[in-house]
Amino acid sequence: MIEKMDMVYVVSTVGHKDEMLRGLRDLGLVHLAEKKNADPAAVKKFSDLSKMSSELQSYAPDKKEQGQEQPLLSDDEFEKMYADAKKALADKGTLSDRIAHDNTEIDRLSPWGEFSPEQVKELRNEGVDLHFYRVDKKECAQIFADKDIQAVRLASVEKSDTIAVVGQLSSSYHGMELELPEKGVADLRTEIEQAKKDLAHCNEVLQKAALCQNSFQAQLVKCQNEVNYSSASETAGNDAQLVWISGYVPAVDAGRFEEAAKKNGWAYAVGDVSDDDESIPTKLRYNKVSRLIEPLYKILGILPGYRETDISLWFLMFFTLFFAMIVGDAGYGSILLIGTIILVAKTKKMSTPAWLLLVLSIATIFWGAITGTWFGMESAMKVPFLKALVLPGFANYPEYFGVSAAAQQNNIMKFSFSIGAIQMELGSLLAVKKKIGQKDLSFVADIGWMLTTCAMYLLALYLVLSEKSSLNLIFGVIACGFVLVILFSGMGPGKSFVQGLKEGLAGAFTTFLNTISCFGNIMSYIRLFAVGMAGLAIAQSFNNMAAGVAHGPLIIVAAIVVVLGHTVNIIMAALSVIVHGVRLNVLEFSGQVGLEWTGIAYDPFRKENKLKTN
Repeated sequence: MIEKMDMVYVVSTVGHKDEMLRGLRDLGLVHLAEKKNADPAAVKKFSDLSKMSSELQSYAPDKKEQGQEQPLLSDDEFEKMYADAKKALADKGTLSDRIAHDNTEIDRLSPWGEFSPEQVKELRNEGVDLHFYRVDKKECAQIFADKDIQAVRLASVEKSDTIAVVGQLSSSYHGMELELPEKGVADLRTEIEQAKKDLAHCNEVLQKAALCQNSFQAQLVKCQNEVNYSSASETAGNDAQLVWISGYVPAVDAGRFEEAAKKNGWAYAVGDVSDDDESIPTKLRYNKVSRLIEPLYKILGILPGYRETDISLWFLMFFTLFFAMIVGDAGYGSILLIGTIILVAKTKKMSTPAWLLLVLSIATIFWGAITGTWFGMESAMKVPFLKALVLPGFANYPEYFGVSAAAQQNNIMKFSFSIGAIQMELGSLLAVKKKIGQKDLSFVADIGWMLTTCAMYLLALYLVLSEKSSLNLIFGVIACGFVLVILFSGMGPGKSFVQGLKEGLAGAFTTFLNTISCFGNIMSYIRLFAVGMAGLAIAQSFNNMAAGVAHGPLIIVAAIVVVLGHTVNIIMAALSVIVHGVRLNVLEFSGQVGLEWTGIAYDPFRKENKLKTN
């Protein structure tokens, strides 16, 4: 269920602002109504730490080579390690650039041979201004014929004539001048070797720092708390004498809040949330069963709004059934079950995700058993025990039970349509229950949708499965539901009957389209049948491929085909669960309930002991 929230206000003196904020943080109950931006310095510190921690991941040794976990560093020790790592990263970039630059320079100078730029500079200082050029043969001959030019021929460079000239050539001659480097080739090579040694030292520093991820996590948590505290401090309003802040507290915890306020000497007020407040956070209270759906909610990032309906238990029940039907194979369910058991044994903890996997695997085994599906093998039906588990009308190998293939498929499709009708009827019923409690007359429109859904279900059976039914009755019920929706969909608390009627009539065309869409929603549940059958066909195809080559030495190839084929099929089934199984809950069912998943997660101001990933 969604816990009721109270609005709370806390007031203290300006001089006790930090004491008030620390007290609220220690209490850990108040979800701040407003959150302003934190101090940029605190945010930048967190960002830099996070970036450094991520960059160090690439320097961490394999887990087998790490040995024991490094002890947690003190603040001073961490600051020194962090500064060294930061400098090493910066130096590494500089050294890499230097090595690249020096190698480029060596490539440029190598054709000119080994020479010392310092000696050339000394000659220039003594008045001999030497310059070096590459020229073609014709140009070279003209230069040496010019009595005003003092030049010396040098060794050829890349088949070009090279000369050393006292002074610069005039613009009448075209030559490519060698830019005199600061260092010669020998010095550059020495510099590269030293840079490589320094680079190795930087890598050593970074590898040691990479072993301190536990210290990074601790510092990130500390910094995260500083950011949150800074945000709360910026959020708190104040004048010359008083400071105040407001937020939301679960009604069941209001007593604890009042005790803390009295103990700390705060002025406070506790009241109901405003009817027009759209920022109220949602805190779901799960029971032992509905808690299993929490991991899926977190993965999907969905949460009902404060004033919406909590469908956690129904979501879990239908999702489990959808998962079993889409995966559809008891063999795959067995693999999932074994994997879950291994995970629990390895972690020595029965976590909520592990419980969810356990439920999903058992449900899949059950569905696969009653349909006679074990890794898509027809031979499984030759095992008396496995055959005894099958429900004949649902058997994927109906010939073993005297049932026609057409009858079996019709049974599964009817079952799929029935699930869809039941789920959508349940959604409308939940909406009716909620609206009656709110004294909202529009609940009659939801009763209209219940009538329409029932009629559309019968119409789907008539059109798809050719089941006998009275079309006059079906369309009569649809018309009745349509009229109820038009007349009452615009009703609501605080509206007169006439106002609601006008709104309902104004949306008549939309209601007409939604009525047609209702049939599409019922039909969409056929995907449970279609995806399950597709998975079975794929499994059978790989089995047949393997059977075709399972002779002599090729039996190894057959085994590889079976393993890879079923692995691919399992992955595809998992994706299908996300695409189809989740959709039926999040869209079709939720839409019928009137649930839009607009929830803001309850996130109280508190001191965190682990890093938040949202």
